[in-house]
Amino acid sequence: MLKSNEIPEEYPRLQSIDLVRGLVMIIMALDHVREFFSYTAYRPTDVTQASVPLFFTRWVTHLCAPTFVFLSGTSIFLYLRKIGSRKKTSVFLLTRGLWLIAVEILLISFILTQGYQLTLLEVIWTIGCSMILLAGLVWLPRWIQITLSLAMILGHNALPSIGKLSADNMLPALLHNSPFLIRNPPVLVAYTIVPWVGVMLLGYVIGPWFTYTRQRRDYLLLRAGVSVLILFIILRSLNIYGDPSPWSTQVRGGIYTLLSFFNVSKSPPSLLFLCVTLGIACLLLVLADRISTGIKQVFITYGRVPFFFFILHLAVVSFSSFIWTYISFGKGVNLSFISAKDWPTGYQPSLWRTYFVWLLLIVILYLPCQWYGKYKTTSKAWWVTYV
Repeated sequence: MLKSNEIPEEYPRLQSIDLVRGLVMIIMALDHVREFFSYTAYRPTDVTQASVPLFFTRWVTHLCAPTFVFLSGTSIFLYLRKIGSRKKTSVFLLTRGLWLIAVEILLISFILTQGYQLTLLEVIWTIGCSMILLAGLVWLPRWIQITLSLAMILGHNALPSIGKLSADNMLPALLHNSPFLIRNPPVLVAYTIVPWVGVMLLGYVIGPWFTYTRQRRDYLLLRAGVSVLILFIILRSLNIYGDPSPWSTQVRGGIYTLLSFFNVSKSPPSLLFLCVTLGIACLLLVLADRISTGIKQVFITYGRVPFFFFILHLAVVSFSSFIWTYISFGKGVNLSFISAKDWPTGYQPSLWRTYFVWLLLIVILYLPCQWYGKYKTTSKAWWVTYV
């Protein structure tokens, strides 16, 4: 039982989650705009070719998927606490997970490829799979949940990667392999499952922290965030475990050596990738309630309707890029899904264009997100909980 001086601050608690979720959704949009409006022939985190601004434009968006999946787990705990039924929570997670997988395959793949050229299994797919698995995991004792979560996050890099794909090893590949392509039918598995369900489960098991007073919650989040960031620095410095791509001294100079140090693997998410991103996420949750009211409200507006924002911003970015390339080069082109040799003559990547379109996008989507947030709050429709 909570003591009298530990009464939960319900409203600020929910604000901090929505605020950080909204922040990472806005950052996520930057990466998608870059892919559609300023795609490069090399990876933007390739320290042998990328510029410093391009590297950080991509690197900062690494925060998005881990933070969102982590906070999804926390929100699931709070949902269970609100309705007080594991059975209803499990049913919701199962149906919600299947719904997300269907949306990934039937809608998001169409939007991103501008036609069903390829089925993509990306972040929404892995969130859906994680929710389906969490529908069963919520029934386990808390100590087992903690153990499983840490085992998946800490031990993932010890697992061998799958070599040549076949029907016999497809399931292990889906669970923990690097991105791979299934050729018939064409399916790109960009996100595997095991590390991400570990992140969602971790968010779930720290959910009780968000029932404490703000002071106690912030203390725990600050301690956790600093601890995993220190772990990141130590393990990354040693170059012995935690990421398949060790850092190295770069001939381009010291700044690129530093970039190499921070260039950790997202797909699948390595231990060090999750340490640095979740460590920063914990610190952002601590800082959330200290932001001025006006700025806070902007982030919360997006954070309260994450799925609505996700689908809408992808549709706007994909459609507008098609129009832009049609006007600029005489034909609509999806730059990120064709070979560089097939790019229109005269096309050049531009971070200036990326940031201009990104800022314009965020401004345009504010009012629709604000409207849907109000509608979602007042509506009793069953489908609102799925969008």
